[in-house]
Amino acid sequence: MARPLWTGVLSFGLVTVPIALYSATESHGVSFRQIQRGTADRVRNKRVNERTGEEVAFGDIVKGFELAEGEYVIVEPDELEQISPGRSKTIEITGFVDLDQVAPIYFDTTYYIGPKGKEYSKVYRLLQLAMERRNRAGLAMFAMRGKSYLTAVKAEGGILTAHTMHFADEVRDPQHEVDNLPDEDIAVSDLELAAAEQLIDMLSLEWEPEQWHDTYSEQVRELVQAKAEGREIAASEGPVEATNVIDLMDILNRSLANAGQSPEDASDEAGDSRKPPASARAPKGASGKKSTSAQQPQPKAAAAHKTTSKAKTAKSDLDSLTKAELYKRATDLDIPHRSTMTRDQLQDALEHTPTGRGRHLRSA
Repeated sequence: MARPLWTGVLSFGLVTVPIALYSATESHGVSFRQIQRGTADRVRNKRVNERTGEEVAFGDIVKGFELAEGEYVIVEPDELEQISPGRSKTIEITGFVDLDQVAPIYFDTTYYIGPKGKEYSKVYRLLQLAMERRNRAGLAMFAMRGKSYLTAVKAEGGILTAHTMHFADEVRDPQHEVDNLPDEDIAVSDLELAAAEQLIDMLSLEWEPEQWHDTYSEQVRELVQAKAEGREIAASEGPVEATNVIDLMDILNRSLANAGQSPEDASDEAGDSRKPPASARAPKGASGKKSTSAQQPQPKAAAAHKTTSKAKTAKSDLDSLTKAELYKRATDLDIPHRSTMTRDQLQDALEHTPTGRGRHLRSA
């Protein structure tokens, strides 16, 4: 079991329960050591006195607030505790809010909340059930590691969670921070807007978090493995070019074609809003034309037609998949270098890979 990051008390009115906070997430990124070039010698960071150059023990380091250059006010840890005794060990819910009213930018880090002992399970369960039935989050303040946090306490998945939040003065105004934001009076044609909306609809998918993973870390591991084995690894494609405004409609049409829709459909839908969306129409083949009822093959060409039909069906199936879905199939088949491929490259690799290959490799 994980060790708690913080222990204290959660209070709700006059109800209190001793709790512990646990990290809700973890990083699986690739870690590197710092090595001096040309050697196998590790490089380590040290806490060094700036004036003498001597290393300073961690226990001899205190906090200092700089009033002027070279002039500090020293603050000891127990002095911080004295200014608000007990507050650093309490999460006190002072009110409840509908989280739909809170913009996502205010949320920072999520922690799991657990009762500190079995004897506190009933009180914990009471708070969890009551908050779950009301579907609201409790707002609270608490201090951890020398910093005060605004926190939303929420019931989800049968447990309580704490979501630390940014204060209003910590959230920057994008109008002051971001250059070159577009003016509201920039003209966008109805045809361009219809094509963009259609592309969004075609690329819509259900939220399935297990389908998303750290492809960059996979590439780093493949690079390390290749270098360890003395192999070269294929370089990924460079950065994509910015869309030329002059060719915007052409780019949108090609995007629709790549997503499985012909450009004509986007034009038709822009001109006639009564038509159903593309997803509700007859499926299309690789040629972009609408499918018609299947014709019975002539006896002489039965075998050839069956093979061609199967290939077209497989390609049509792949045309309808998103890049994430294609990547999942490529993972099942253990296709090499899949993490560096574009959507079209993934589809091409799947079309030329026997379906039994993945099962064979896994069994091996």
